[in-house]
Amino acid sequence: MGNMFNTSIGKKLIMSLAGIFLLSFLAVHLAINLSLVFYNSTDYFNLAAHFMATNSIIKVMEIILFGGFILHMLYGAIVSIQNTKASGIFRYKISNNSQLSFFSKYMFHTAVIITIFLVIHLANFYIKSKFLHGAEEIIIKGKKMHDLGALVIEKFQILPYSVFYIVALLILAFHLHHGFQSAFQTLGINHKIYTPIIKTIGVIYSILIPLGFIVIPVYIYFFY
Repeated sequence: MGNMFNTSIGKKLIMSLAGIFLLSFLAVHLAINLSLVFYNSTDYFNLAAHFMATNSIIKVMEIILFGGFILHMLYGAIVSIQNTKASGIFRYKISNNSQLSFFSKYMFHTAVIITIFLVIHLANFYIKSKFLHGAEEIIIKGKKMHDLGALVIEKFQILPYSVFYIVALLILAFHLHHGFQSAFQTLGINHKIYTPIIKTIGVIYSILIPLGFIVIPVYIYFFY
């Protein structure tokens, strides 16, 4: 089993499983963030964020989540480097580009940009609130918590940051478009009936999830 995960297929399998886990996280994260749009209050967002930060099961999932991020990025980089070495950079560009989809050719590039975005995003919200006390404490329904909703609103009312966030989400959509189908294909789900369905779901997911996230800074900037 250990040797299997050292093979190219094994590395792709780990990357795909981590990627699928991250896909589910994005949907949950979006659902919480959209409360800032659907409710004329930050209370719902803060209550959800507080629950996520204090629930023991969620804390364990948080560790798994960070592990998933690291595994997905690490094995993605390893597979990309191995593919480049196997084919040769020059020969790869000349002979193989035509065989690759437009999206798959730039998966590594989009991954690097998304990683930079995540580092900045985590520094502005997660690290700032959890370790640097960057969010004020408030009381909602008798519970003391950090006002993360106000922190989000403050950031998204800064035009350059909102533009940066939106551009990063467009790049994420680009990355998800290929990654969704590729992950299931690596797991062996490649069938004349199921594959077109997975492709369709992948397209819908890669449009709706980033679009949902983009709505948030736009709404906050113009209507809060």
